[in-house]
Amino acid sequence: MLNSTRSFFCFYCILSLYSRYNFNTMEKKLIECVPNFSEGRDKEIIKSITDAIEAVEGVKLLDVDAGEATNRTVVTFVGEPEAVVEAAFRGVKRAAELIDMSKHHGAHPRMGATDVLPLIPVSGITLDECAELARNLARRISEELTIPTYCYEAAAFTPERRNLAVCRQGEYEALPEKMGSEKGPDFGNRPFDSQVARTGATTVGARDFLIAVNFNLNTTSTRRANAIAFDVREKGRPKREGGKPNGKPMKDENGNTIMLPGTLKGTKAIGWYIDEYGIAQVSMNITDINTTPLHVAFDEVCRAAQARGIRVTGTEIVGLVPKRTLIEAGRHFLHLQQRSSGLPENEIIRIAAKSMGLDELTPFRPEEKVIEYMIEPAHQRNLTDLTLKEFTYLTASEAPAPGGGSISAAMGALAAALGTMVANLSAHKAGWDERWEEFSNYADAGQLLVDHLLELVDEDTAAFNRIMAALQLPKGSDEEKAARAKALEEATLYATRVPLKTMEAAIDAFPLLEAMAENGNPASVSDAGVGALAARAAVRGARLNVRINAASLSDRTAAQALIERADALALKADEAERHILDIVETKI
Repeated sequence: MLNSTRSFFCFYCILSLYSRYNFNTMEKKLIECVPNFSEGRDKEIIKSITDAIEAVEGVKLLDVDAGEATNRTVVTFVGEPEAVVEAAFRGVKRAAELIDMSKHHGAHPRMGATDVLPLIPVSGITLDECAELARNLARRISEELTIPTYCYEAAAFTPERRNLAVCRQGEYEALPEKMGSEKGPDFGNRPFDSQVARTGATTVGARDFLIAVNFNLNTTSTRRANAIAFDVREKGRPKREGGKPNGKPMKDENGNTIMLPGTLKGTKAIGWYIDEYGIAQVSMNITDINTTPLHVAFDEVCRAAQARGIRVTGTEIVGLVPKRTLIEAGRHFLHLQQRSSGLPENEIIRIAAKSMGLDELTPFRPEEKVIEYMIEPAHQRNLTDLTLKEFTYLTASEAPAPGGGSISAAMGALAAALGTMVANLSAHKAGWDERWEEFSNYADAGQLLVDHLLELVDEDTAAFNRIMAALQLPKGSDEEKAARAKALEEATLYATRVPLKTMEAAIDAFPLLEAMAENGNPASVSDAGVGALAARAAVRGARLNVRINAASLSDRTAAQALIERADALALKADEAERHILDIVETKI
């Protein structure tokens, strides 16, 4: 329990801070789309479709997997929701122009030129939101391209149509009978016509991200690997007479095999032997990562393996994973050790990789396995990517940015970082073992605040650049002058609001710093004091930027409101700094 009424209040300030800067609000909204096109042999057609997808700004093409025998290509791309939905629509449009389903043959079940099109949440967006996007996309495809569309999985309008096989029953050849009946599509249901004969029907849906993972075992026995897989997979194993492994599978009254469910919901798994590595593995698909996160699957496979005298020696991730999968895992393993998880993102991912042995078979490189890292522009280098020396020298150069706004945000980030450091040191201070979780919560909140303020370092410079861009607009005609004046006003308003956001974020560092000065590791109390000084400097510095930018606004009412808000925050920072320094002076 904290020692004073004021510090007790600070504890609830931290909880509020943690809620405000939680992982979901900090994450960029990203979705993945994996359309399957009914062409796997003509490279020119495939390229034309992927070119249409890549033409949409903000979309990153991750993979193109063409199959000659299946005559089918699976395309994977990712981006923000609006861009992905537009790219998906353009891919469907191009496929409809180039693929004639009346002449299509392949080994894989199919119903349309674009056969299936799932939207998959990656970060910052829910499955329900993706389902709504999928329904709207299905409607648009039907209305604008006159292609009949079904909705499946989370986007389905009826329970039975959640199953793709139900929507695609009978494949393309069954469409003449299904169209215009109750078995017809959700959008564009009409009698079979020449348009449908050419394009077929498309199934649009939303599903959870699927993680493919192999767990390495210290055995060469496929049978034992299979036994472990059956222990954990949701389907489980057949119930056998007498409970004996070689007993006859038992049937229910309908003649169906009775199954004994495994321990992990939303998983499919088998055991196999890999010649390349000379080991057996449990190969698993996690189809519901919210119910069974990767680290939960890892722990359970370890438990099941140990019960059979076998060890899991490492983990192999097949394909890509969302960043949150590794962040959740790293935090889980840190908490098992009763260690603070208030660490930088790269450190948490490193803990996850080491804990699950992701680098046992091949080097584990997050930049090649994490979706969010894969889509970062290789050429982009932000201010926060510079070394301290580079950042300082750039500030000292003739360049007008970074300036006071970015420096204020940087000071705020350092203030929050000092509070986070004290929390982390307190979490593993000798003799304070029972308090690790208390301080880990503080550190978690502080780390999120550090990340937010670092983002504002770059955002402030971006705001300045936006003003400079507006100033370069032509101003010859009356229309050009009006457009330039509007762009400049909007850019100036944005440049005024950014340092105000810096002030608000730096203010949020004070409850953390106060709690650490009052209750943190006594040896680090001076660090909390320095943090308070830095936080006040961040607030006061950002206020100057609010005032100078607001002075250029034509809307004086908006300008005055922003200035008054900034002045109030500055006074609040002065009071908070004095209080924290009083605590620090008393303790040292």
